[in-house]
Amino acid sequence: MATPPPARRPVLFGTLLVLLTVAVAVLGGLWLQFGEREDQDARTTVGGSAPDRIDIDASVQRVDALARELVLRVRVTPRGAYAEAGGVSPTEDLTLQTSPSVRGDLTFLAHRRIASVDVPVTLTGGAVTDYPFDTYETDLEFGTMLAGEPVPVRMSLSNSDTLFALDVEGTAVRDAAAFTADVSRSRSVLVFAVFMMCAMWALTVAVLLGSWFLVRSRKGLTWPALSWMAATLFALAAFRNAAPGTPPIGSLLDYLAFFWAEILIAFCVIVVVVSGVRREDQTPS
Repeated sequence: MATPPPARRPVLFGTLLVLLTVAVAVLGGLWLQFGEREDQDARTTVGGSAPDRIDIDASVQRVDALARELVLRVRVTPRGAYAEAGGVSPTEDLTLQTSPSVRGDLTFLAHRRIASVDVPVTLTGGAVTDYPFDTYETDLEFGTMLAGEPVPVRMSLSNSDTLFALDVEGTAVRDAAAFTADVSRSRSVLVFAVFMMCAMWALTVAVLLGSWFLVRSRKGLTWPALSWMAATLFALAAFRNAAPGTPPIGSLLDYLAFFWAEILIAFCVIVVVVSGVRREDQTPS
């Protein structure tokens, strides 16, 4: 096999390096997505497997960090002697007793079809302005009463909100199921938010370098450069508003990158305009 000429070796090496970088990036992305998919599919279950019991399947549908609450979809299925029509309805009036963080107990009438219910759950701890590193917690406890008597319960808790991740610990307390859940931003949100901050600083540095070159070179009013700087100033505001989870103004994202980027870019535009106007005035007609 013929050896590539010396002039083509850098091109071949550069091509192989680009392909290797793309392959590593794709494989890393697949690994991160697979890990996040496993976290989303995780299910924590507590309680016994007695034939006569009440099954509770709870799933987090949405987390509202601003309101400090999450929406929990609860599906109740009686089993064994407590069920009619294969678990569609209870044989007696069924009451779900909940913890203080859940707004109210749930009651299902005897011989009536049980439908899924969305209930709000209060979150404690953390601050939304810590975005994207904000974390919250909540305590959940569900017990069941059938015709006024406690009955065994088996409960599972999962997460369906792709913007948040759940770290759950569950325990069985007598005839009740208790969970302690830590809620934080998902890995994808964290990665994208960090990328946004890095991109804001990179664009800011680019504008600073361009401004320094224009002022040092004693350029006049260079309209293409000014248009690019002004466009970057307003584009960053739209870019910031695209942050997943719509964080409020004054978040950590703003203080670490966005505010500084807007201030520095605006300062550069003003300096370049003032310098350019002075240079234009000094240019002979």
